[in-house]
Amino acid sequence: MGSETQRNHLGQPVGDPVPGWSARPRPPRTAMAGRFCTVEPLDAERHAADLFAANAEDRDGRIWTYYPYGPFATPAEYRVWVEAACGDANRAFHAICDSASGKAVGVAAYINAQPAIGVVEVGSLVFSPRLQRRPAATEAMFLMMRRAFDELGYRRYEWKCDSLNAPSRAAALRLGFQYEGLFRQATITRGRNRDTAWFSVIDSEWPALRAAFEGWLDPANFAADGSQRRPLAGFRPAVA
Repeated sequence: MGSETQRNHLGQPVGDPVPGWSARPRPPRTAMAGRFCTVEPLDAERHAADLFAANAEDRDGRIWTYYPYGPFATPAEYRVWVEAACGDANRAFHAICDSASGKAVGVAAYINAQPAIGVVEVGSLVFSPRLQRRPAATEAMFLMMRRAFDELGYRRYEWKCDSLNAPSRAAALRLGFQYEGLFRQATITRGRNRDTAWFSVIDSEWPALRAAFEGWLDPANFAADGSQRRPLAGFRPAVA
């Protein structure tokens, strides 16, 4: 970065200039289509019933442990939550729809968007058993990241999770996010302390990550039974 070499008129070290910067648009509520999935704005009429059925395959409610909401006992109860989520002005909720079945199998959102400085977070990820460890899960995250960087020109893309949520931390690292640190006693969830782990991707890292995603998602990387030939990390350059 070379930030330490920049000095102001007082001789103090300052950050590198960001020439030509202007505020970025907020993420639009429009669909993003891939080969394995489509990520589209969450809609109670189109998605609530399918999502409830998909989430219900998680018999012990494991996918909800680190969230302040869920599990939901009935389709009607879940639909109420979906309707509220659709009206959330600070979170652009999306359904992840499986291309093969056409059914919604997961939820993700753009949250905490700061257009003036080009920062946005991906969060509220609830992946049903029908989505977990499937190519569509990776593709959905790629589509959302690509929109943030390539379509909208954001500088920073964040991922935050409960520090005890080992699967979420592992997913962030697999997807190319860099661990930044721990925010101790960041909040309280379900009456318990939550330390929050922070991860990010910045715009200078994105071209190499985009190439890795594209290589991994290439049909040639999948065997006839649908299994991957090379892991995503195998397409990504080593990070010091």
